[in-house]
Amino acid sequence: MTSPTIETLLTRRSTKAVCAPGPKPKDLKRIMQAAVCAPDHGGLQPWRYAVIRGDARTRFADMMMEAVKRSGDKRMTPDKEKSVRAWIDDVPVLIAIAQHMDHDNTKIPESERLLAVGASVMNMLNAAHALGYGAFWSTGLGTYVEDVQDALGFDALDYKFLGFLAVGTLVHELKPIERTPYKKFFKEWTGPHETAPLE
Repeated sequence: MTSPTIETLLTRRSTKAVCAPGPKPKDLKRIMQAAVCAPDHGGLQPWRYAVIRGDARTRFADMMMEAVKRSGDKRMTPDKEKSVRAWIDDVPVLIAIAQHMDHDNTKIPESERLLAVGASVMNMLNAAHALGYGAFWSTGLGTYVEDVQDALGFDALDYKFLGFLAVGTLVHELKPIERTPYKKFFKEWTGPHETAPLE
């Protein structure tokens, strides 16, 4: 039996090649609502997001470039800056991603909160694909520069910054890619220290 939902999951691909227009307002709301449907041990809802669109993209690019240069990162050459700015100009919606640290909660391990945020972003990637948009999770754009995350409202004391989700219209139809067979990553556990190939 073929399931449209399973086919959507099996055909999802990340792509940086997105352009305007961005998701329709109702579609963006559905993508964002999908984010809060992720598994979340303890109901801590550790995911936090900031949507960057419209004229704010230029202000973001200016802020990010200045912060990266102040950080001493030599990789931001003039050519690299030009290409990054051009990409940001093309991307209609950027969603900054952060994990709320919740220092007062000692019951749920930090690693589980991080996994919850990852699952939340994956929900958005799948939702964007299901609605016919392209999306890409980027850990560039100054993700590891503290001034960038501070300027986005995610201070390093209370948040772990995790990058940006770019969402937009596909520049071209995505060709299917051949995935590695799942059996490479699965095994059958049969007892203590005993495994067998998965049939």
